[in-house]
Amino acid sequence: MKISRRCFLQMTAVAGGGFMLGLYDRPWARAQGAAPQLTPDTFIRIAPDGMVTIMARGPEIGQGVRTMLPMLIAEELDADWNKVHVEQADLDEAKYGPQFAGGSMSTPIGWEPLRRVGAAGRLMLLAAAAEQWRVPVGECSTDAGKVIHAGSGKSAGYGELADRAAKIAPPKMSDVKLKDPKTYRIIGKSQRGVDNHAIVTGKPIFGIDIELPGMLHAVIQKCPVYGGKVKSADLEAVKTMPGVRHVLAIDGTLSTAVVVPNEPGMEPGIAVIADTWWQAQQARKALKVEWDFGPGKAQSSDGLAKKAAELLKAKPENTMRSYGDVDNGLKSSAKIVEATYSYPFLAHGTLEPMGTAASFKDGKLEMWTTSQTPGEGHALAAKAVGIAPGAVTVHLIRAGGGFGRRLMNDYMVEAAWLSMHAGVPIKLLWSREDDFTHDAYRAAGYHGLKAGLDADGKVVAWRQHLITFGEGDDYPAGAEIDKLEFPSGRVPAYALYTSQMPLRLRTGWLRAPSVNAICFVCQSFIDELAAAAGRDPVDFQLELLSATPVLLDKPEQGGDAPLNADRLKGVLEMVAEKSGWRDRKKSPGRGMGISAYFCHMGYFAEVADVSVDAQNRVTINHVWAAGDVGSHIINPRAAENMCYGGIIEGLSHMQQEITLVEGQVQQTNYHRHPMLRMQQTPKIEIYWRLTDNPPTGLGEPTLPPLLPAVGNAIFAATGKRVRILPLAKSGFSFA
Repeated sequence: MKISRRCFLQMTAVAGGGFMLGLYDRPWARAQGAAPQLTPDTFIRIAPDGMVTIMARGPEIGQGVRTMLPMLIAEELDADWNKVHVEQADLDEAKYGPQFAGGSMSTPIGWEPLRRVGAAGRLMLLAAAAEQWRVPVGECSTDAGKVIHAGSGKSAGYGELADRAAKIAPPKMSDVKLKDPKTYRIIGKSQRGVDNHAIVTGKPIFGIDIELPGMLHAVIQKCPVYGGKVKSADLEAVKTMPGVRHVLAIDGTLSTAVVVPNEPGMEPGIAVIADTWWQAQQARKALKVEWDFGPGKAQSSDGLAKKAAELLKAKPENTMRSYGDVDNGLKSSAKIVEATYSYPFLAHGTLEPMGTAASFKDGKLEMWTTSQTPGEGHALAAKAVGIAPGAVTVHLIRAGGGFGRRLMNDYMVEAAWLSMHAGVPIKLLWSREDDFTHDAYRAAGYHGLKAGLDADGKVVAWRQHLITFGEGDDYPAGAEIDKLEFPSGRVPAYALYTSQMPLRLRTGWLRAPSVNAICFVCQSFIDELAAAAGRDPVDFQLELLSATPVLLDKPEQGGDAPLNADRLKGVLEMVAEKSGWRDRKKSPGRGMGISAYFCHMGYFAEVADVSVDAQNRVTINHVWAAGDVGSHIINPRAAENMCYGGIIEGLSHMQQEITLVEGQVQQTNYHRHPMLRMQQTPKIEIYWRLTDNPPTGLGEPTLPPLLPAVGNAIFAATGKRVRILPLAKSGFSFA
């Protein structure tokens, strides 16, 4: 990201001495295309004792940005990391710039602007020291929180210089020189998470821990079928139960469209507010409600699968991308490979359920939230209670997992509305069952694939038909497919189609949105093609990646394919080497599978080594992963943790599903949507391929290649393909 010429730093004196640095920038253009206008804000505060406080601007959901982003500032400031305190910023995007967590974007949008903040602060401190000692600033240097003048032997800590630095004019951005990476002392070195001690000692730092004076606790009973409404209910019967203070009917603001909006508003239901959450939950269980289920009751997983099978046989409705002569290519092929793949709806399953604390008083709203997009939630909450956005204050609280679920802000809207109507501070907390049955699910999908190989085993034509949800050009969140998904543009003739079914269920973005499923399909099918051609899967993929890309006819529709084939080839070759792929031994019941993919600006290739017993129980013995996310791994220990998490979550996805019967979600807790157990977790090795590219994020790219790597390994071990997820639907299970 390039920093604007309009960017500059403002320094102001603060009470008690020290100084603050504020950043002006336009570092990020939102997905909708609007670039936020930023105004001055404080990122750095230096106290007289030398303690440096650095503001963490983004929501922390377990991805480590509360540590990683301040590291960027501290490095260029040349601070002593042992004397750095990190403070979470409240929501104020006009001051801090983008405050969101999603799309693995925290690193790429923060890499240069935040380093420049630190570098400019360092220049101010150098100027202050030079002025105090009456020496040229060029003769001064910094070292771990102090300024040094080698010629005279003088040195001063940052705290000693803070007052004087407050009176120095801020530098021009053209004067801000960034460090030579060879001199880094913080970036590239493993740093403990700033919250680690609080987490392991059980300190109340999560959203679920918030306590406010006079606060009451709320739960909401919603219709088991999405979009259903209350027909009748006996509210009086629970109002006299212990601790119950309010029982409120919620009409809801849901759209009746067949494509549910990303932010659909409040679902109808009945809220119970009590002195404790337990009392509210017990009263809720005693409610007697008759529901109007609405049209959603007609939906079932079996019905959707049956309809998808019919659509796969019919003419596709939409052409996403088509070039070359696919039909003739298939007719003239020496060998044709055809397969149908499918994957289910998935829940996010965050350990901390959805919830928010809110206090509405005197026309002002204050909120404590774990949202990944607090700016959007802020606007929705203001609208829900009928006040101007400027009357809303939002505090960002650490979340116990997000995985994309907290990109939607229904729980923020609910908490705000309840506090306004109850007239007291409210902490809304969903139950685990609420989380599973009223999630924004990863969209299911059904793919028909057909490809042709020539006599040399090369792909000459590829046809893919995705049956998904929506209507016309409108797809629910996460249900679409990108026209540039690999191998688009890498085969001589290619056609990608979609057909849609109506869906009365909310979908959303799950870690590595869309790609977490598309990669499973495409990389598994490529492995099928390699097997049909009698070729090694690595060589087969390298050949595809070496093909001259077929670019889009109209660049304005998406531009050239963002895939950098050399980077993907690099990680594929690296993981093959590290895993001993070329020397793998074939033995009954044991096999290795490989997969590689480009996702959210990151390149990862992974190899899985699995064993399958006579009962088709799968043991994952080992996973190797090689990644290219640019020139630097900012916090290596945290980066490895992110990779482990993505791989383990991918294994969990392989045994999970959300199913509908008469519109009702059947999975209500982890016992029917299981996460991988510790004893099932394989040995995992992570390797980095550093390239001359700006660093990018790690939240998404490690997950997608894992699923096809395991599926391909199961084929190598058994000769049976995994074309349907969860594994149980293909006849397998984890041991």
